[in-house]
Amino acid sequence: MSLLSPIIRAEELYKRITGQMDGERKQQITASTLAIVDCRFWLMEPERGQEAYKEGHIPGAVYFDLDRDLSSPKAEHGGRHPLPQPQVLAQRLTEAGITHESVVVAYDAQGGANASRLWWLLQWLGHEGEVLLLDGGIQAWEQEGYPLEQEEVGSVFDNRLAGVVSSKETSIYTPRVRDHLVASMEEVASKLGNPRVRLIDSRESPRYRGEVEPIDPKAGHIPGAVNTFWQQSLDEAGRWRSAAEQQARWSSIVGDADEVIVYCGSGVTACPNVLALWQAGYTNAKLYAGSWSDWISYSENPIATGEE
Repeated sequence: MSLLSPIIRAEELYKRITGQMDGERKQQITASTLAIVDCRFWLMEPERGQEAYKEGHIPGAVYFDLDRDLSSPKAEHGGRHPLPQPQVLAQRLTEAGITHESVVVAYDAQGGANASRLWWLLQWLGHEGEVLLLDGGIQAWEQEGYPLEQEEVGSVFDNRLAGVVSSKETSIYTPRVRDHLVASMEEVASKLGNPRVRLIDSRESPRYRGEVEPIDPKAGHIPGAVNTFWQQSLDEAGRWRSAAEQQARWSSIVGDADEVIVYCGSGVTACPNVLALWQAGYTNAKLYAGSWSDWISYSENPIATGEE
């Protein structure tokens, strides 16, 4: 089983930004191909992420908002954070100067939950370059004493730390959607009770058990789902576990299942679990993008409570 390591530490990111790399890797990663995206977002304070970005962000980073950039407007179905329309997200990527070949580094201040959403969306769009997650988020960057900037960045070609400010034209980002990475509500419903399918609920245990529900109108979980809180992908220090550690923990959860479908409340915090599964070699893991908030929008769908 092939293990992936889509995690980058603050020290390596700083070296990439400033060009402090040697040999072939330096030739591959230049200031113009490195795209840093700030994905900070607070669910109960939706404007706070943009404000935090303006107060200080990693030099050269552009800001992507969870509601405006990484989701579509809410509708009757599709959950609280429906997937963005591929062409709309592609246009946003084009405006930011991100091409299919860009090495994208996403970060947030939420343990990687929102940054993982961008990581997954780029997999879904068929991105060809590396997509990496900053380990420890902006907190790790600041703990290392690396600089922040306040000026808003419109394009990734505007990288002051590396001394690169360019108006270079970028190619139009053309989505190459990989629909097999998404599970629809109908697919999930059709596979309930199938022992060859592992359905994973990424929310906190009390919400999974239906004891509390602070956000959605109905409590509980999709019948047959097992609960694996997304933050278990992090260690006690809030850093991302290694690929070997992820494989060890997920092998006992996935077992001999042929398919893995992951969901959460709205398709955001399921993404770090999908990333961790891919990191462990389970690249067949899909995202139920609408997740619990979509599931309960259909009155006929069954609901379970308690442990399974």
